[in-house]
Parts: sequence; C-alpha cells; structure tokens
Amino acid sequence: MAKSALLTLFGLGLTLLKDHQSSYEARFNAFREVEHVQPPNCKLVKGIETGSEDLEILPNGLTFISCGLKYPGIKNFESDKPGKILLMDLNEDDPTVLELKITGSKFNLSLFNPHGITTFTDEDNTVYLLVVNHPNMKSTVELFKFQPEEKSLLHLKTIKHKLLPSVNDIVAVGPEHFYATNDHYFVEPCLKTWEVYLGLAWSNVVYYSPNEVRVVADGFDFANGINISPDGKYVYIAELLAHKIRVYEKHANWTLTLLKSLDLNTLVDNISVDPVTGDLWVGCHPNGMRIFYSLKSPPGSEVIQIQNILTEEPKVTQVYAENGTVLQGSTVAAVYKGKMLIGTVYQKALYCEL
Repeated sequence: MAKSALLTLFGLGLTLLKDHQSSYEARFNAFREVEHVQPPNCKLVKGIETGSEDLEILPNGLTFISCGLKYPGIKNFESDKPGKILLMDLNEDDPTVLELKITGSKFNLSLFNPHGITTFTDEDNTVYLLVVNHPNMKSTVELFKFQPEEKSLLHLKTIKHKLLPSVNDIVAVGPEHFYATNDHYFVEPCLKTWEVYLGLAWSNVVYYSPNEVRVVADGFDFANGINISPDGKYVYIAELLAHKIRVYEKHANWTLTLLKSLDLNTLVDNISVDPVTGDLWVGCHPNGMRIFYSLKSPPGSEVIQIQNILTEEPKVTQVYAENGTVLQGSTVAAVYKGKMLIGTVYQKALYCEL
C-alpha cells in the first residue's frame, strides 16, 4: 500500500514537471526562428566584444554603454576582468568607444559588474549616471557624476536596500531617486532557478528615494527593462517571460497604476524611449533558450519599435532580426537622429543608419 502511494505521488510529480516543461518552453519561445530583417547600413562597433547590455543616449548624442556583465547561467568572454562603462559620440561619422575612467576612493573597481543604467541631468546640467552593479553576484546601485572634460565618472555613493535584492534595470527620476526592477523574488541561485522554471511571477518594481523605499508594482514573470515617457507621466516595464510591456500611470506620490499590457511574440528586455516621438525601442530575444549560449545554436537578436503605445492600436514594427550569425543576444536598442545602436548581453554592438 505504501509503495503504491509512493509511486502515485512520484507519477503525479513527473506529470507536474512535464506540464511545467511545456510551459517553460513556451515562455522562452524555445522553438521560434526569425527571418532576417536589417536596415541597409549596419556595422559592428569596434572595441565592443564582451557585451553592451544597456545603453543610454544623452540629448547631445553622447552615449553611455555598460559592458562586461557577469550573470548566472549566461556566457561571459572575459570572466577574469571587471566590467566597464564605455562612452560613444553618435555625432561622429564613424563613432568609436572610449572606456571611462572611474574615480572615487570608496569604490571597488575590481568587483564592478554593470547591468542596467540610467541618467539624470540636474538643473545645472550636471549629468548623473546610475548603474546597477552585481559585486559578488549581489545587487547595488552605484551613483556616478559624469565629468565630460576628464572623460571620467566620479563615484559618489553605493545604494543598497533589502527591497533591491535582484535588480535588473532602473530609470532615474532624480539624482538619487529611481524605479528599479527586481527580476527575481529569491536571492539564492537554486531558488531563482525554480522560480523561473515554475513561472511563479513573483518579481516586482520598487521606487527608491533616500527617504522612502517601497514596492509599487508586482506579479511579474521576470521584470526586466524599465523606462519613462518623455513627459514623465507613464512608466513602461518589460515582462520578459510573459512577452509583455506593461504601461503604468505615474502619480505625484510615485505610486503606479496599471493602464494596459501590450502582448508581443518575443522576450522583451531593455526599453529605450525616443525623447522626440515617444516611440519605444526594445531589444528582444526571439528565442530565450538560446541565450544560454551554444556554438551550434547561438542566440538571435531582435529589435522592435512601438509607436502610439498609449492608444488602442499601437503599431509594432520589427526593425531588426537575425538568428545569431551577426549579433548574438540583443538586449537594448536606442535611436538618435536617424541612427540606431543595438547592444547585447555578452557579445558585440551594432550601429545602423535608419
């Protein structure tokens, strides 16, 4: 009798895992292939070989790029070296990258592991760069002051909080004020794996200020990229494994109210917003299973443009797509004066004229 009950429980467990395996593959778009789509004039950016996971373009065309992310389960081609922040000027005819020197006596550069980035420009035109950092695979947010003459970043502060355990991306609303996505609820690697496999949808979004920290949205199946509309009224959040972008109204007290969700047939990563048109440019993973890297099946890349997202019928355009022969694992795309820059989680970057 006991053996029969044990076998029954074992069978039920296998059935449950099989059901979750099917769901897991669907959430990762495990069998999706894309047809090649590319603007006519594209070229790889010299000097970027180990990732360009996130990027931020200032109104004057200067662009910050986070490079060298080390993330559990994801390939890294320079695991023995710290990450870095690169600078690129999109006004140049043939833009090149420059590594920004980081200064500040309290910052441990050897553990620098940059992820999502955001900028805030003060009334006196001081530019602050906020960087998600994973020293020893933990989560902090590093606050830097950009020093354009010296081409350097002055480290001002490290931000830690119990409500920021697994930060992926941030969007600044002040020098020390931001919204942040936690891509996992759990911190322990084993529990993170089960959280994703079972599709628990427990990740969240946090508002941070020096005086107040709170969860403002939750129930995400891997909260990823986040950004804000040019008028500051709406917050856009990418839900990677649900293939959605959620649109929230931002209130004066920093709370968020869900307005709508836009369903897409791709794994949405970082979101950039065109400051002129308000269009969303999203770096995507057409097949999430391939992001774990295989020489035989490299991860593909995809960029979509979303116009009029606040209307009942937004227009979604596939601007770039290919299966990893040129660009592997796209995470972000942004535009400036008819030019597009595409970044990747651990590989190269692509510069295109639209």
